[in-house]
Amino acid sequence: MRRPAMDTRTPTDGALADLRLRQLTSATLPVGAFAYSQGLETAVELGWVGDLPQAAAWIGGQLQHSLARVEVPLLARLMAAFSAEDRDAAMHWSGLLLAMRDTAELRAQERALASAWAVLLGDLDLDDARTWVDLPQRTALALFALAATRFRIAPPTAAQACLWAWLEAQVSAAVRAVPLGHTAAQRLLYELAQDIPAVVASGLAVADADIGAAAPALAIASCRHETQYSRLFRS
Repeated sequence: MRRPAMDTRTPTDGALADLRLRQLTSATLPVGAFAYSQGLETAVELGWVGDLPQAAAWIGGQLQHSLARVEVPLLARLMAAFSAEDRDAAMHWSGLLLAMRDTAELRAQERALASAWAVLLGDLDLDDARTWVDLPQRTALALFALAATRFRIAPPTAAQACLWAWLEAQVSAAVRAVPLGHTAAQRLLYELAQDIPAVVASGLAVADADIGAAAPALAIASCRHETQYSRLFRS
């Protein structure tokens, strides 16, 4: 029996929008995000990250200095483009994000997650998501922005949720790679989550010309991960 289609183009009340947001950031989403460490595995291999304080510095540093100046401002612009039904603008901002992924491995991760997001959202009756499956400019952030826009989630709220999902994925990777105990992982989430509101506020204030960040340690770790002998993660 075919399930009833979700009416995603009518206004969503606050309670339902909150539930939709929880679904978008759930660790159970079948997009494969658990398979990527974004350089953390190599940082552990190289001795850069070996305990809780070092994991906090690695993850927190990216949150403060990279996501605040790339993901947050680009998410806001992507949501504005989708809200205006401006496909060209959405592809432009998504392509810019892809260009800011410094290594082949990080670009491959972005495209793989984006394709998985596009298929999933298409199965959830967001039909315009399917058109992104094979786009060269596709990114996971663009598909998240599309879903958040269709579900009538405000950009600041969507940005906070996006950062939380990223943080949770990084801490999960740290549990397996460092390794960290589960209580230590919860302490790490508890501490770093406090930074998210300020990161979102600063990111939403970034001008077009100021979008971008330098993360040389991440780029080096990602490059070396491509040829790392033994690894659990795809990045």
